[in-house]
Amino acid sequence: MTGRITDILRYPIKSHGREAVARVTLTEGQSLPWDRQWAVAHEASDADGSDWVPCRNFTRGAKVPGLQAMTAALDETDARVTLAHPELGELSFRPDDEGARLIDWTRPLMPEGRAASDRVVRAEARAMTDSDFASVTLCNHSSHRAVSQKLGRELSIHRWRGNLWFDGLAPWEEFDWIDREVRIGSAVVIPRERTGRCLMTHANPETGARDADILGTLEAWGHRDFSVMAEVVKSGEIAVGDEIGRA
Repeated sequence: MTGRITDILRYPIKSHGREAVARVTLTEGQSLPWDRQWAVAHEASDADGSDWVPCRNFTRGAKVPGLQAMTAALDETDARVTLAHPELGELSFRPDDEGARLIDWTRPLMPEGRAASDRVVRAEARAMTDSDFASVTLCNHSSHRAVSQKLGRELSIHRWRGNLWFDGLAPWEEFDWIDREVRIGSAVVIPRERTGRCLMTHANPETGARDADILGTLEAWGHRDFSVMAEVVKSGEIAVGDEIGRA
C-alpha cells in the first residue's frame, strides 16, 4: 500500500517558526533544504554552529512553550526570515547578521528561571535537527488522528514539528519502516529511529499555551514516540501529492 504526501514543512530557525512549501529536492545524506539552518543558543550553551550538538543547547519549545505559536517565511535569495506571532507581531530580519533583533523580539516569551537566549548560530556542517544524523521526519496522519481520538479533541499537526506528512496508511505503520527503504516521489529514504517526544507537544501551535497532555496520551500505546526520523539515501524531488510507501 502507498500513501500520499499532504504537507511539506520546514523550520528555518530551530523552534522559531514553521513554514509550508509545495515541493523540495531531497539530497542524499542531507536534511530538508533550509530546515533548522539556524538555531538560538542560550547563555549556558557553547554551541557555535560548527558541529552538531544536542537540542539542550538551544532555546526551544519544550522550555519556552510560547515559541510554538510562531510562523515563518523564508526568502532564500537573501536568507531573510519573516516571523509572526500572535502576541509579538511580525519581525523580518537576516539571522546571519541581525540575530540580536530576534533575541530582543522573543524576550517577552521567556519564562523566569530559564537560560536566556543569547545568540543565533548558523549550521556549518548540517542542519541542527534533534537527531545526531541528518534526518527528515515522516509523520502519519492516521497516527495523529489516533492520538486526537484518544485525547478526545482535535489536535493540530503543528504540535509535532515534522517535515513530511502523509495520509492513506494505517496508524503507526511508519514504525514498521525502521531500516527499510521508503520511496517518496523520486527520492528514497530509510527511517532510522522513532522520534521520542517532549513537552513541546503540550503547547498549542495557535496560542503557545500548554493545553494538552500529549506525552500521557502517547503512553496509552506504551511509548512516548511519534513519527520517524529518516536518512535520505537517494536524491530526488518530492512534492505535495506524491506517493509514499515501501520501496
